[in-house]
Amino acid sequence: MSPHTYATHLHWDGSTAAGIRSYSRDHVATAPPADAEVALSADPAFRGDAGRLNPEQLVVMAASSCQMLSFLGAAARAGIDVLSYDDEATSHLDLTAAPARLGTISLAVTVTVAAGTDAARVQEVAEQAHRACYIANSLSVPVEVTTTVVGE
Repeated sequence: MSPHTYATHLHWDGSTAAGIRSYSRDHVATAPPADAEVALSADPAFRGDAGRLNPEQLVVMAASSCQMLSFLGAAARAGIDVLSYDDEATSHLDLTAAPARLGTISLAVTVTVAAGTDAARVQEVAEQAHRACYIANSLSVPVEVTTTVVGE
C-alpha cells in the first residue's frame, strides 16, 4: 500500500512588536492539491476573530468528519442503506489540565436508514467505524460517539 502523506501550508503576516495584545491572530491555510483556502484565527477568548474557524474547532470537525466517513464506508460494505447522517460534535478547552488541552470530544450522531433496517446492526457498524477512525485513533483525548438510529 502506498503511503498517505498529508501536507499543508499556513501563512501569517503582521507584527508582534507591540506585544501580546496587539498582533493579529488571523491566518490562512491550504492543503494542496485542494484549492480551498481556510481562513483561521484564534478562539475569540484569545483575541481571535469569531468569524473564522479556530484550531480547536478544526480538531473537533476532523473527528466528526472522520467518524462519518468511516461509518458510511462500513455501512456500505455491510449493505446498510444510510439515507442521512447528522452529527452535533462538541468539546471544550480544559485550561486546568497540565498542559491545557481539549477535553473529551463528544459526537452526537443521528443516522437515518431505510425502513426495515436492523437498528442493532447499525449500532454495531457505528462501533466498528469508531474503532477504525484514523483521527480518533490519532488523538490523545477520548472521542465518544453516541449514535441514534432513525428508520424512515
